[in-house]
Amino acid sequence: MIEKLVYATIVFTGFLAIMNPIAAISIFLSLTSQESESSVKKIAFQSTLTALSIVAIFSLAGHFLLSFFGVTFTALRLTGGFLVALIGYEMLQGKQSMVNNPMKDNDAEEDEGSVAITPLGIPLLAGPGVIITAMNFSAGGMVNCVITILAFGLLCAITYFCFIFGKQIKEIIGTNILKVTTRMMGLILAVIGIQMLIDGIYSAVNEFQAINYF
Repeated sequence: MIEKLVYATIVFTGFLAIMNPIAAISIFLSLTSQESESSVKKIAFQSTLTALSIVAIFSLAGHFLLSFFGVTFTALRLTGGFLVALIGYEMLQGKQSMVNNPMKDNDAEEDEGSVAITPLGIPLLAGPGVIITAMNFSAGGMVNCVITILAFGLLCAITYFCFIFGKQIKEIIGTNILKVTTRMMGLILAVIGIQMLIDGIYSAVNEFQAINYF
């Protein structure tokens, strides 16, 4: 039980670092600045629900997708580790990663539904980095899969409230603290990415030795 709680904490921390709802507040506010309060709440709900749905699908069907394309979990760990570490490194430099960040230019005439799905739901909240991380965390059985989905669901709930109270949060924490938080999340993310790479290299070495043995 304790091991599962520790694992759930690791999963939640990993998602928290890569999605970084505090840093996403600025983007959300810029995309919903002309919307009414009810529309803002609707967009916040739809965007977080979209992100949760995407992560749930890839967590549950990730093994099937990998098998369909002939990709091993070792390759996923290596690719995911590199990608996550890269995002973390860019966050440490105070940059918004192009891997996990929506386009800077957005059509002002997009309706609230399309804005909620993209760029907010995808790729701001559930970008490639989040999807690969979810598939990595959910590997190893149904229990890990359930933990991954629940941890991300909790983060989506937190993100929802961060969005609807975005203006107040931004006024309280200020720009400087926001930058510091982003760098701290970047450090955590870089460490998680390197650990994924280590796990992937370890699995690759074991697979190589097994092939040579036979």
